[in-house]
Parts: sequence; structure tokens; C-alpha cells
Amino acid sequence: MKFMTMITSAASSQGSYPPPALFEGIAELARDANAAGVLVEQGGLMPIAQGAIFTLRKGEVILTDGPFAEAKELVGGYAVYDVPTKEEALMWSRRFIELHKQHWPGWEGQIEIRQIM
Repeated sequence: MKFMTMITSAASSQGSYPPPALFEGIAELARDANAAGVLVEQGGLMPIAQGAIFTLRKGEVILTDGPFAEAKELVGGYAVYDVPTKEEALMWSRRFIELHKQHWPGWEGQIEIRQIM
């Protein structure tokens, strides 16, 4: 089963840059997941100011370039795991968020874990 995990944080925290120790921890986690044969893909996302959003509202397609004042939370990165159970996807996700707790004091966010159909 494949699961996509998406890490989100408050839009207001998007201006702060993650500490180097966090990147080192994430790289080590990726090595572990690759060695276990479960990591399909992972990546961080560029700041929302460089993004865009398409919206369909009242039959009209609207393109808005970033940054977005109305955004409360933003996806900062993702990973796709191919694992036999949801519990294993949860384990890899817990390890990822624990790295944030360890290396980025004060950061607050969440990881959404969704099975891919």
C-alpha cells in the first residue's frame, strides 16, 4: 500500500528556515527508509510566494499567484511510502515529526497521512 504524507505548518512560520540539523536528520531518515525499501519519493516545497493556486468559484477558473494572505496552513513537504500496513506509514511519519521536535524547538505543525488509491 502506498501512503502520501504531507507536513503542514502555520503560514506565519513559513518565513523561518529549518535548522541544518533537521536537514541532516531528514537525510538520515531517508537513508533508513531507502534501505528498508519503503521510500518512493520525498521532497520539500519552495516557499508559497513562488507558487500559484487555481480556484474554481461560481463556474469561473481563477489563477492567483503567491503569496496568499488567506492561507492559514501550508504544506511544506511530502513523502510517499510503499509499506504493507498503515501502522508502518504511521511509524515513518512519527520518526519524521520527532526530528522536528528534536531539531527545531518551538516549531508547530502536523503530518497528514493518506493512503493513495
